[in-house]
Amino acid sequence: MKKALNAVSGYQDLGLPFAGLRLDHTVPEPFWRQLYTQITALIGSGVVAEGKSLPPERDLAQALGVSRATVKRCYDVLRNAQILGGKGRAGSVVQAVNRVEPTLGKLKGFTQEMRELGMTPSTELQERSVVCDRMIASVFGRPSTAEFLRLVRVRKGDGAPMTREVAWYDLTVAPGLAQWDALGSAYGYIKTVCGVPLDWAEQTVEAVLSSAQESYTFGFDKPAPCLLFKRKTYTEQQQLVEYVEGTFRGDAYVYKLKLEA
Repeated sequence: MKKALNAVSGYQDLGLPFAGLRLDHTVPEPFWRQLYTQITALIGSGVVAEGKSLPPERDLAQALGVSRATVKRCYDVLRNAQILGGKGRAGSVVQAVNRVEPTLGKLKGFTQEMRELGMTPSTELQERSVVCDRMIASVFGRPSTAEFLRLVRVRKGDGAPMTREVAWYDLTVAPGLAQWDALGSAYGYIKTVCGVPLDWAEQTVEAVLSSAQESYTFGFDKPAPCLLFKRKTYTEQQQLVEYVEGTFRGDAYVYKLKLEA
């Protein structure tokens, strides 16, 4: 069995903590992605701090026994995610990333979330249509002929794109949404205009790479780490009114959760 590659040959040149980087032949994940995962972990944990230079591409490639193109691809993805700045013989420098830190645990929309963080929310509407969709109807437990408002929106904080979301709303539960311009808070419109009180939501979070559309929206040249939120929102009558899939950019969004002892 092949063993993992060790960064032994370049230990003195790389120095700690980079001498601890390892690439494993035995897993299907490409080397550049393994390297990306380890470097982002070092940066995220604070071991490699803001202003610290990463090893030059040539030196790191030689130490790991891989091509320079492998290291370059990893560094390019880090730059696209605005984690690195600068480039050249001196290496690439870790730069500060302005991340928002909303708190999980309360039902609230993007608009409210941004305002609580002191940011100005805005929306770019990319698609709006009333559709009949068999798959979505099954999610809502409706017949295949049921109509849903489908929205594709880019949500922004202080003008910067934070998330691209695709959402469906049950027009049987909240028919007034058919007249909504989709530029503000869905929850505010549902409650105040449609007169439908909301009760609770079920939400999951998973790590994904940005799709081609999401990469374009966030300004990434290549796929980059994101957080995919899937949420089902229910009314006080326990009717599912909203299903939304929102992809949040991983370089700008960190969620906090308070755990009680």
